[in-house]
This record gives sequence, C-alpha cells and structure tokens, in this order.
Amino acid sequence: MRKKLPIGIQTFREIREDGCYYADKTGFARDLIEHGKYYFLSRPRRFGKSLFLDTLKELFEGNEPLFRGLFVHDKWDWSIKYPVIRLNFSDGVLQSRHELNAIIAEMLRRYQEWFDVKVESVSNAGYFAELVRMVSIKCGQRVVVLVDEYDKPILDNIESADIAAEMREGLRDIYSVIKGADAYIKFAFLTGVSKFSKVSIFSGLNNLEDITINKRYSAICGYTDNDVDTVFATELEELDREQIRRWYNGYNWTGESVYNPFDLLLLFSNREFRSWWFETGTPTFLIKLLSERKQFTPDLAHIMATESLLSTFDVNNIPTEALMFQTGYLTIDSVRNLPGRMELTLKYPNLEVQARLNDCLLQVMSQDPMIPIRNVSRLYDLLMANDLPAMQELFHCFYASIPHDWYRKNQLSGFEGYYASIFYSYFAALGLEIRVEDPTSHGRIDMSVRFNGNIYLFEFKVVEIVPDGRALKQIQIKNYADKYRQYNEPIYLIGVEFSRESRNIVGFEIEEVV
Repeated sequence: MRKKLPIGIQTFREIREDGCYYADKTGFARDLIEHGKYYFLSRPRRFGKSLFLDTLKELFEGNEPLFRGLFVHDKWDWSIKYPVIRLNFSDGVLQSRHELNAIIAEMLRRYQEWFDVKVESVSNAGYFAELVRMVSIKCGQRVVVLVDEYDKPILDNIESADIAAEMREGLRDIYSVIKGADAYIKFAFLTGVSKFSKVSIFSGLNNLEDITINKRYSAICGYTDNDVDTVFATELEELDREQIRRWYNGYNWTGESVYNPFDLLLLFSNREFRSWWFETGTPTFLIKLLSERKQFTPDLAHIMATESLLSTFDVNNIPTEALMFQTGYLTIDSVRNLPGRMELTLKYPNLEVQARLNDCLLQVMSQDPMIPIRNVSRLYDLLMANDLPAMQELFHCFYASIPHDWYRKNQLSGFEGYYASIFYSYFAALGLEIRVEDPTSHGRIDMSVRFNGNIYLFEFKVVEIVPDGRALKQIQIKNYADKYRQYNEPIYLIGVEFSRESRNIVGFEIEEVV
C-alpha cells in the first residue's frame, strides 16, 4: 500500500503519526548513545540531518508510541525521560553578529520558560551554561543538547569574510559551553554542512567525536539501496531501477552508499528524472570559486585528498576539495590507508551532480548561459546520429564565440587546460559515462566516452598554428583502443588539436577501429 511521501517534513512525530514512509535510523541513534557522548556530523543540505536530530529528541524525551515497530523500541528504557535543549540555526538568514546574538538569546529564553527556571546571566554563553545546569537540577536528569545546522550563520555570509568571522566568534562562545557543562550533559550532537577546523570554532570543545567519515555511520542520513527496495518498494512501479541508481545514488562516507532523500521523494512524487536536489540551491559561491581558481574541470571526477585536508575549512581558508566534498558535489570513491594518514579519492556522487555542476560551469566559462544550453542539446543529437564531423563544427563555432579577453583572464592549466575543460564539461553536462585520464597498459587516454552503442577515445594536443596529427598518432601508436575491444562496440579514435594562434580547434582527426 502506498503511503504519504514525507517531502520537506523534518519532524519525526509528524512522519510517524501521519503514516508517512520512514527509513528506520533508530539503530544508529542507539549505537551512538551506547558508545559515546559528544558527536559531530557533517552532511550536505537536505540530507535528513534535522530529522535525525528530531528522532534523537523524541527518543530521549521518552515518547514511546512513536517508536513502536522500529528497531530501538524494545531496546530502550522508556521510564527515563531526559530534558532536551535544541538550538536550531536552519531558519532564515542572519546578516550580523547582533542578529545572531538576538536569535540565540531568544532560543535560550524559550527553554527557560519551557522548563520554568530562572536564569540571571547576561551573556549568551553564561545564560546557556546556567540554563543547562538549572534544567538538569530541576528535572533530576542530565540534559541532552542538540544543535541543528551549527554553521549556517557562517556559510550564509561566507562571501563577506569579516561578517563570517564575527559569526564564527559568536558561535564559538556558545559551543564552548558544552564542554564546561559536562557534569550536567547526558549527550550532545551537532550537525552542519561544513566542518570548520577545530581551532576556529570548536577550540573549547576538543572532546567532540567527528563521525562524518566513520564507515559505521556512512548511512546515518540518506536512503540505502535496501531502503529503496523495501521501504519504497511500492513507489518503484514503472521506474527504471538502474536509472534511479545512476542518477541519485553514490554519496559515500567510507561505508555504505546512500541516496539523497529529497531527490528520491521528488522522483517518486513527480515520476520524472530531474535534478531535484541540485535545483533547490544553485551553488553560486562554489561556481564562482571554481572559476576564480581556474579549476581544470576534468580533474573533478578523480580528485585526491587527505582526511585532514577535507577537515581544513575556515573563513579565510577554503580548499576546493573540502568545499566540494562537504557541500555534496564530490563524494568518496576509494580509501587508501597509509601510516598515520588516510588518502581519499573523490568523485561525482552521481549523474545528477555531474551533469548539473558542469552545466553551471559551462555557463560561467562561456559568459552567455544560452550558448551552452543550445550546444549541449545539439551535442546530444550529434552523438545519437554519430555525426562526428558535425561535432567538430559545433565546437569550432563555440570556441570562436569566446572573447579573446576572456581567454586571457582564464588560463586554467594553460591553453590546453581551458579548452579541454570546456570540451569535457559539454559531455559531462549530458550525464554520459565519461572517464578522464583513463589508464591503459600503454598510457592514459585523455577522455573516453561510451554512449549509444559507440566508444569515443579523445586525445588533446596544443600546436602553434598548423595541426600536425600528433593527437591521433598517440592513440594509434599506444593502442588505446585495445582496452575497449571487450565491449564489441564501434570504437572511434579522435585527435583534437588546439592552436595557440587561432585559439580554436584546428585539427579534428577521426579513425574508426573495427
């Protein structure tokens, strides 16, 4: 029987009482409570962080009827009820330290009235500390502290470094209280999108356990394949199961991969494959940053980073890898453990992110959003028709439309890097199966594409003025096609040569391999 889809619902009670679909996460809640006390979790927006916090709230408050039929129900002592203080920064946009102080004061005042205690401290930090102590004493139980979107006031002002720094200081004052109130706290859980470095915001809370990339909790938020096949089994009718997986699965934090809940719920509601999650918040700051840093877009599909780098995030220090990982535009592909360190290879989580992110990058690189929209559509038609000569004409016309001054300001990884980035992003914007720097026994192929029963192997070279055929010769001499013969599909070797002088494609040689 089909149930109500909990689209946008972040309240555990509403989901349970209204008979909505619910993927049981109470096992994670019990595990956390049994094995620790202070936790931090980073997940991208719209991933179910608020719902998980609300689940913890209802569990600690002992609302037993809501948990009937769930994993934790017969494993919890419902006779004990803990007081819960939840600080929620997810609503609205705060634009000054004064606004931040005011909203914190208002949240604390409400809990003072709720628990009917009298707090006399003036500063927010002092007020919070006294509130925790007095509530614990009055209720006869230690307090549970839950913080939702702990970093949102900073992220909302990330392009204004001075304001973001002021927000950081205001939040640090509040979070530092948690450690000092240890005797009165039963459990604390903080969530957010980003993980700012401990010295910048958690300097007073050095006992916080970060479970962001702990494989045990990789699926703490989001839907697993098993959830899709069991909880949402009735919603799968007439939908291509493998296409669902390619489009929306793939987010991984060193354990089980998950789907973004918002994507799946909108898919089940509308029965259409669209970029539901991506369209809820165009990453303007991220796109701007990638453009300013001259990011070589093919590298985004296989970036390597260390665990420490992904945690190095602050107002004045924002590594590209950390920003893209924490906001959900890259995820973990593989892990390599070295003595004393962990190396992570990152990738796009799925076709939704690959296609839409590259589409946004193309609009910035071309300076006219309508040009890539038309050309991406045209490229798809040409690939369907396997019309490679027309593909050369398409890209030649596009490059010719780019102002020379724009090229001068955007060198990327040199001349080849800028034009190769655009070439790659067009294919990536279509959500195609693409590999860059694809290794073979004889070398690395610059770009390979499998689509519509054909395989295309691209090699890019830069020449001064006249094409010399080196690009195609390299694919031929190094027998790059050998790796793909197993598919028994037509293979096309394509050598693309860019001219420094004309700033366009001057060579586009094609050879079909039988």
